[in-house]
Amino acid sequence: MSDPIDLPPDTPRGSSALKWLRDTAVTVVLAFAGFTLFAAVRAPSLPDEAPAFTLPDLDGRPIALADLRAQTTVLNFWATWCGPCRMEAPTFDAFATAHPDIAVLGIVADGPAAKVRRVSADLGIHYPVLQGDRAVLQAYGISTFPTTVIVDPDGGVRWSHTGLMLRPQLAWAAGRVW
Repeated sequence: MSDPIDLPPDTPRGSSALKWLRDTAVTVVLAFAGFTLFAAVRAPSLPDEAPAFTLPDLDGRPIALADLRAQTTVLNFWATWCGPCRMEAPTFDAFATAHPDIAVLGIVADGPAAKVRRVSADLGIHYPVLQGDRAVLQAYGISTFPTTVIVDPDGGVRWSHTGLMLRPQLAWAAGRVW
């Protein structure tokens, strides 16, 4: 039986697998570093205090950030057309379900309520989704989706991140392990 990979005769068996594993690990580390650097560069520059807002949910009921004082609040700015936004939605939903003491709000930047309601249902979003407006997006410096902002119980901006949020990042940012 011949070897499926043509290796020089003096190459020890298994070294190509180790080389592939090493190259893959280096690629993953470099990609993670690149994405982290991109997120740091693209993250909005926010004031110490979270800008106040009142936005309608998908049923038209107003939700004010001020009403959520005394609890940590996760603001996830997203758009219906945004691939990474769609990818991270299940993570935010699982987090919201696991931590009912932390308010999770999706602030959508596009679409009429009926379309956003359909997309939210398709993505399995059960936390409140608010219809964002230009003033709120500007106040938070949102230029890239998704962007996540963590507001502490006193209304201060604790942390912001632009780009896809993974489960460990969200847990760390919100100060929880789940």
